[in-house]
Amino acid sequence: RKIAASLSSTGSPALFLHAAESLHGDIGVLSAADALLILSYSGATEGIDVFLRTVKNIGAPIVAMTGNPSSPLARGADALILVDIEREACPYNLAPTSSTTAMLALGDAIALSLLELKGFKPENFASLHPGGALGRKLLLKAKDIIEKKNANPLMKATASVKEALILMTTSRSGATSVVDDSGKLVGYFTDGDLRRKIQEDPDLLERKIGEVMTVNPRKISPDTLAIVAKDIFRKNRFDNMPVVDSEGRPVGILDERDILESGL
Repeated sequence: RKIAASLSSTGSPALFLHAAESLHGDIGVLSAADALLILSYSGATEGIDVFLRTVKNIGAPIVAMTGNPSSPLARGADALILVDIEREACPYNLAPTSSTTAMLALGDAIALSLLELKGFKPENFASLHPGGALGRKLLLKAKDIIEKKNANPLMKATASVKEALILMTTSRSGATSVVDDSGKLVGYFTDGDLRRKIQEDPDLLERKIGEVMTVNPRKISPDTLAIVAKDIFRKNRFDNMPVVDSEGRPVGILDERDILESGL
């Protein structure tokens, strides 16, 4: 089951088929377009001959994973993967332990080899893991977060810092984008900028935002992965930045807290 799950999650659809139950109807899921990986350390499990004949009648190629190269399973397979261990971890060398661990490792190796052969990319992996942390890490984009927040405070460079303060407060964004007459980003001003600058300039609130804004601020596109934006915040030691479209127009503000609240 673990090997089938690893194959499916890395782009090679697979399912687990119980050998005994397969002879009572479950073999119907198998077709000539499939390949069958059979695991049996002894390779001589009771009923293996009937099972092999049934599979060959269907026409599916057989890959055997076994520790016995002269077993009925090995002889009847189209390809052989030999599981060569010195002994089981069991003190009596009876309970399947080392052999099952080796088979699991080989199953993972097969899954990852197919992954490389198929050119399976992180975005493909993400599409198969939409839930949980993996999906969020590989799928969540800046636009997904700002669309939920629905806040895009904008102002012209001629507006006052006092007006910027009111806008940042009412929009609960902690920042505002500054745009030109065509709506393109020309600057950025945050509540952090306000706190730092007001200590140096008692008349700051009356000044034009264009005099104190950050020109050419760090910005990202709506399609930037949230995990990438999170790394930008961490490396640059700030906690929000404008999100701009392909024409340079702000479409929202991404805040580090919103990324953290998303579960990343």
